[in-house]
Amino acid sequence: MEIKLEHVSKYYDRKILDDLSLELKDIHALGIIGESGCGKSTLLRLLAGMEKPEKGSVWVNGTLLQGKAVKEYQKEIGYVFQKHNLFPHLSVKENIVLILNKIKKMPRPEAEQKAETMLKKVRLEAEMDKKPDAVSGGQAQRASIARALATDPQMIFLDEPTAALDPLLTGEVLRVIQELKGSGKDFIFVTHELKFLKNFADYILFMDQGKIVEKGSVECLDAPQTERLKNFVEGEL
Repeated sequence: MEIKLEHVSKYYDRKILDDLSLELKDIHALGIIGESGCGKSTLLRLLAGMEKPEKGSVWVNGTLLQGKAVKEYQKEIGYVFQKHNLFPHLSVKENIVLILNKIKKMPRPEAEQKAETMLKKVRLEAEMDKKPDAVSGGQAQRASIARALATDPQMIFLDEPTAALDPLLTGEVLRVIQELKGSGKDFIFVTHELKFLKNFADYILFMDQGKIVEKGSVECLDAPQTERLKNFVEGEL
């Protein structure tokens, strides 16, 4: 995975991302961390092409994320939200079938078979015909991961996928994500789970007040170069 940011700024009612420039190559699992409101989820959405910067350019794997290129790029990625974001009126299985129909134009019998395969992979074969509100939060989030994987994307984006879960369900979801590490796909994720970060990421960005304050291999968590990262790590332990 290759990422290039050139003087990227993003505003809402205030400046969320402040003149970010970055160039990364040969990264397979990028973790983005920082306090709430620092801009990490906004950066994730920009890298996924879900939002546009007010200033600057975003490149991922050689594609400039603007104009018509964004739509083609998004066919090759999967996105898992903080809350599962499943369609409530459809079964867990039908949530996946619908995506395969719309994005991959897959015939229904093939889509159903693929959905069942993906749900077995995340150990949800017994829940596939249930509606999202009839399964636990952890099961719904695992179904969301299966849906993101079903289109066979090159990259998976994860925006604090355990933020809405209690500790028991958090462990359940993180184990499923950890099992995906050898799948050959690339990951960009936001998390506050430092143990998971250390086991999963090969590179991290630490953000504070809209800026990238520190970056490097995951080992930098054990020897922070800035007081801000040191305080953050100590606060999360």
